[in-house]
Amino acid sequence: MDFQIALILGQDGITNGAIYALLALALVLVFAVTRVIFIPQGEFVAYGALTLAMIDNGFFPATAWLLLGAGIAVALLDGRVALQSGQGRRLGSIAALNIGYPLVMLAVLESLPLSELGLALQVLVTLLVVVPLGPMMYRIVYQPIAEAPVLVLLIVSVAAHVAMVGLGLLFFGAEGYRTPPFSDARFELGPLTVTGQTIWVVAASLVLIIALALFFGRTLYGKALRATAINRNGARLMGIPPALAGKLTFLLATLIGVLSGVMISPITTIYYDSGFLIGLKGFVAAIIGGLGSYPIAAFGALLVGLLESFSSFWASAYKEVLVFTLIIPVLLWRSLTSHHMEEEE
Repeated sequence: MDFQIALILGQDGITNGAIYALLALALVLVFAVTRVIFIPQGEFVAYGALTLAMIDNGFFPATAWLLLGAGIAVALLDGRVALQSGQGRRLGSIAALNIGYPLVMLAVLESLPLSELGLALQVLVTLLVVVPLGPMMYRIVYQPIAEAPVLVLLIVSVAAHVAMVGLGLLFFGAEGYRTPPFSDARFELGPLTVTGQTIWVVAASLVLIIALALFFGRTLYGKALRATAINRNGARLMGIPPALAGKLTFLLATLIGVLSGVMISPITTIYYDSGFLIGLKGFVAAIIGGLGSYPIAAFGALLVGLLESFSSFWASAYKEVLVFTLIIPVLLWRSLTSHHMEEEE
């Protein structure tokens, strides 16, 4: 290895680390607010990338049908609750939000020349189709068991991951896809060549992290989520609905996942099951942060990205092993330095 190769590997590591940082922040946020270890986070990365690829190739995105199916399920659940609580007048708004919106998206997708849209519009359509699946998943899968122990929530997350991988194979097939890069520019910085797509990934990740910081620090909903993360029972007593906090958290996590998939799809080929490995590396970074510290999780993500990049040069056959082995010393150190606490009742 010489200096030029080290620079190239460092660039790849920082690019990957920026994506892992976003995923780690999403995982920490979801766990802090809902106690859910959100294993399907990676599947939303794959769904976002593959939905964009289908739109770019002129195919109707099958995730739109999943949106409709999930919307019908949510409408039935919320409608039943509304009838039991004597709020039948809410049925119209429930149906309009959960069934009307997917039907509108289906009509729009059928009428648009998808492959002729600009890349920005294709990304917007992808977000409008895939991101609402996050809060719908929370309502269907997690909200009914929101007070369950963490272990039960973890088992349910594994089941949701398996279901989404199977649906991904059904929707997208076994082939891998790439999407066009956001920029074809190339910049020469001494011996290092930096692509426009790399700059896009790093810059977009930084902008999104800053936007999340402003959201949590300046907005009412952001402060509500912070309060829920610090003390769920206290937030509930202060009038912050746990269901609203959960849905908003899953909306943000899904948005981060889909944007991550959109950004990395020009760099690497994405398959229906690629999201699990990507999400798992974000999970390693979140573990380094103790599933509670956003800055340490972001630092851990950069560490994971650099370790993966340099491992691919020194021992490419064992790069995944080396990355996931990073969890072991972190868990040992935390087990020796932290006090055991019983789960909050």
